[in-house]
Amino acid sequence: MRLMFVPPLMPTLVEKPPESGVWLHELKFDGYRSQMIVDESGTRIFTRRGLDWTAKYRDLAAASKSLDADSAIIDGEIIGLNDAGLSDFAALRKAITRRQHDLYFVAFDLLHLNGHDLRDMALQERRDILAGIIPPNIHIQFSQALPGDANAIYRLIDQAGLEGMVSKRRDSKYRSGPSTNWLMTKCYTVGEFELLGVEREAGKPAFALMAEPGTRKYVGSASVSVNREMRERLWQRVQEHAGPPPKDMPKRPSTQWVKPGIKARVKHLRGEEDLRHASLQDFWDDDKCRNS
Repeated sequence: MRLMFVPPLMPTLVEKPPESGVWLHELKFDGYRSQMIVDESGTRIFTRRGLDWTAKYRDLAAASKSLDADSAIIDGEIIGLNDAGLSDFAALRKAITRRQHDLYFVAFDLLHLNGHDLRDMALQERRDILAGIIPPNIHIQFSQALPGDANAIYRLIDQAGLEGMVSKRRDSKYRSGPSTNWLMTKCYTVGEFELLGVEREAGKPAFALMAEPGTRKYVGSASVSVNREMRERLWQRVQEHAGPPPKDMPKRPSTQWVKPGIKARVKHLRGEEDLRHASLQDFWDDDKCRNS
């Protein structure tokens, strides 16, 4: 029987991990959410949205022959490791194009096995079965639950500079789509960006529009939640240094754009391509701005 792609269960983003003992906690890997399907026709590997990317993951498809399963649907994450042995998105993209042997499939859930649909089973039972079909020393690995208190786990993950953690109800069934049975707690980091402008609209929060330094390429907005004195200094600086919008930037009627030269420190979620849940921490003029 040819098995079909199952839309994945998607975790809900939360500020703090749940502390009850009904939850298990896993590392949030910095990779591509993927689904491995093994059946009589061979192995196929799909993206989160159901695109067949088997051709990009030839070595992982070959590794699936070592699984103790005639047919299976496995939910997981494809990762690449950096020199420190940690999952790293940049290493992943490099491995896909040039170093297939550096790719790993981290398996964390089992939806189907040998003709049986397991989605109505409890998560803990599914994971126990999954762990049993993966042999050691292959590039398909089981995502082990992290022992200890949820808040202590989160602190260790944050200190290690990792992306975050996913908490899952041990008794939960697998249901495609958004779910509160899986909760994702991400870690924050602080980075430097270039200020493009400030969006202010009466009755709404203000946002600072950001770009990667030196590129003028918009990467997202950060809430302006700094103290009153800093907000007033920011408004004044924006007025003094007003300029045209960046090239190819869509019109934003409530935005005051600024010339290049204002840098900003922004707190944002780690491991995202663009800014998410970001807040402005500070801003200053770089040398170019001071000399203008």
